[in-house]
Amino acid sequence: MLRIKLLIALIISSGYLFGQGGNEIVQFDPSLNQFLSVRDLCISKDGNESFFSIQSPFQEISQIVSVRKVNGEWTDPELLPFSDSYLYMEPFLSKDGKRLYFASDRPLNDNVQEKKDFDIWYVERKSQADPWSEPINLGKPVNSELNEFYPTLSDNNNLYFTMESPAGLGKDDIYFCRWENGNYSSPVMLDENINSDGYEFNAFISKKEDFLLFSKYNAPGGYGSGDLYISKKDGNGNWEKAENIGLPINTKYMEYCPFYDEESGTLYFTSKRNNLMPREFEDISEFQNYINESNNGLSKIYMTKLKID
Repeated sequence: MLRIKLLIALIISSGYLFGQGGNEIVQFDPSLNQFLSVRDLCISKDGNESFFSIQSPFQEISQIVSVRKVNGEWTDPELLPFSDSYLYMEPFLSKDGKRLYFASDRPLNDNVQEKKDFDIWYVERKSQADPWSEPINLGKPVNSELNEFYPTLSDNNNLYFTMESPAGLGKDDIYFCRWENGNYSSPVMLDENINSDGYEFNAFISKKEDFLLFSKYNAPGGYGSGDLYISKKDGNGNWEKAENIGLPINTKYMEYCPFYDEESGTLYFTSKRNNLMPREFEDISEFQNYINESNNGLSKIYMTKLKID
């Protein structure tokens, strides 16, 4: 039976959730409050580089930005150099930090102006100090004429992603492609212990490919909107029935885009949680700070300690 030890309790104070040993569910970094909508965070193995998406409120615009940790503080966010008029989102950094995967609707050919369906792309670099290459389409059999989203890789290079397919169980389903002899095999849809006739998306695969974190939307028995779920592999290598991670990580609002740092035992995720309360304000500045810095119902990135056994 799956055992998840949440080092969190249900005490709400000053916009934070406090747990056992003082662990909290907190926003990733206050500097991100300058953006209206932030999501899809990933972090390098050494914890000193992070990538995430910034978007307009209704996602007409989406770009990937990066921050680096210098003397324990995150630098100002910077747009990645391939930023243009197309949509870029859902970054995932390879374990060696030399390849960044993402989803985009950019055309396959730079001479074509019309954007295409969403594919999985990547950029490469020789080292963290070197520049990124131009975007490279991951190609078939991973990409197709359908939409592919949210790439994530285990240490053996197996790829998990979301695909919208009429052959799936629901609107969005989670698939994986096995890495074999330097190439990816055709996509395989995960079974009904994970997918359903609803929406399953934003899957994060563990390094050893032994557990999967992902989102379900409006699933029976959930807390409302999108919830984070987890499934573990059994002794035969099959996925067990996914379980809701529960409160207080999940709320009646949207929780999605999980990323788990196994070294530190930290879960990063996106949420639209909202704890704004009516109050008095001395001036406009106080009003704006309260609205911008609080959990205000817009997409923000949160983090908390989470032990997965």
